[in-house]
Amino acid sequence: MINRWLFTKIDNSALIIFRVFFGFLIAAEAIGAICTGWVRKAFVDPEFTFPFIQFDFLQPLPGNGMYFYFAIMGIFGILVMVGYKYRWSMIGYTIMWAGVYFMQKSSYNNHYYLLLLLCMMMSVLPAGNYFSLDVKLNPALKKISMPRWCVLTIIAQLWIVYTYASIAKLYPDWLSYRVAKNLMAGRAHYHFVGDILQEHWAHVSITYFGILFDLLIIPLLLWKRTRLIAFIVSIFFHLFNSIVFQIGIFPYMSLAFTVFFFSKETIHRIFMKKKEFYTANEMVVPSYKKLLVPVLIVWFVIQISLPLRHWFIPGDVLWTEEGHRMSWRMMLRGRSGITSFYILDKNDPEGKRKRITKTKYLSKKQMRLVNSKPDAMWQFAQYLKKKHKEEGKDIAVYVKSSVSVNGKKRRKYIDPEVDLAAVPWNHLTTNPWIIKYSENEQE
Repeated sequence: MINRWLFTKIDNSALIIFRVFFGFLIAAEAIGAICTGWVRKAFVDPEFTFPFIQFDFLQPLPGNGMYFYFAIMGIFGILVMVGYKYRWSMIGYTIMWAGVYFMQKSSYNNHYYLLLLLCMMMSVLPAGNYFSLDVKLNPALKKISMPRWCVLTIIAQLWIVYTYASIAKLYPDWLSYRVAKNLMAGRAHYHFVGDILQEHWAHVSITYFGILFDLLIIPLLLWKRTRLIAFIVSIFFHLFNSIVFQIGIFPYMSLAFTVFFFSKETIHRIFMKKKEFYTANEMVVPSYKKLLVPVLIVWFVIQISLPLRHWFIPGDVLWTEEGHRMSWRMMLRGRSGITSFYILDKNDPEGKRKRITKTKYLSKKQMRLVNSKPDAMWQFAQYLKKKHKEEGKDIAVYVKSSVSVNGKKRRKYIDPEVDLAAVPWNHLTTNPWIIKYSENEQE
């Protein structure tokens, strides 16, 4: 049965046209990052970029290097779109995007993580076997079919993402409309829709529509009777997100995914009329089955289990942030904080703590990160210790921090008597210097 599910051949029009959309969008992501100033703000201007912990070896290229870096990514995206050296172009973009993702956290976004996963998947899918320069240069590469697993894996990945995003919203602050109200308050200045977004009915609609859309959109797209209405709802949902939240290419990437849900005949008729339509539906078990099946099992075990890890870490993830990333906890809360860093020269006989000026080291965006995220506080403490060590000083770093989640009362966040420069970062369990509160205590 597994052979029939995974290795029955189907028409490949959906994957081919998705490759064109995908290549265009990832090229736009890279080139747009340069044109909008994102590269400058995230990599060129900052003195320190807050890479993922244990990825300190990933540092921005000096001078104008990061502009060239993103320009090369844009070229790779275009090559993916036109299907030239498809496999190598896709692998090249994937490696470079992984560098972007792990090199900085100031602009962390769940969608960036999703793009990394998709790039990895597209690197192994046979998306360059039709309507590509590769086929034009070497007609022997031309194929009009693909194994069914190519579509099933993408649908399964999306189902995991949307389902976890829905489940994560089932908590008091979301259900009380607090999150929607806070999110929309920052959009009050928008023309035409700003005032509407402040209405209570709008907050109620956003709250429940967000839960139901994420939970049901994949099943509704899979079912033929509800597919068209689900697609229309998707257009509204993703365009709303694009206009209101301005999250780049990802609403359009999400719409591009729908080619995998419509019938093969429909996609072929709309996008590839000149292509021969594959109807044989033969099952061919490939030689790579022994490798593919274990890889898919490991991949999806990780995808299902990774978002659950915060349940095994003491404390409320909304407060501690431990286990938040890579868990599809999207647009789920707002955080703000006030944080002061103090250094103590261990050789100072008076033992006085000196408050440091954060603006000397950090951009405005990085300040928001350091003011509310514990890993950023810990990393900044390590950075301060390293900088002072270069000056021949051995210092301790202490932090006074108060944080608010979803507009609630600020509470003390970090134990001010712990030297953050001297403690390790715990990846798989809690960091005891984060002060824990119950949900009632956070009110």
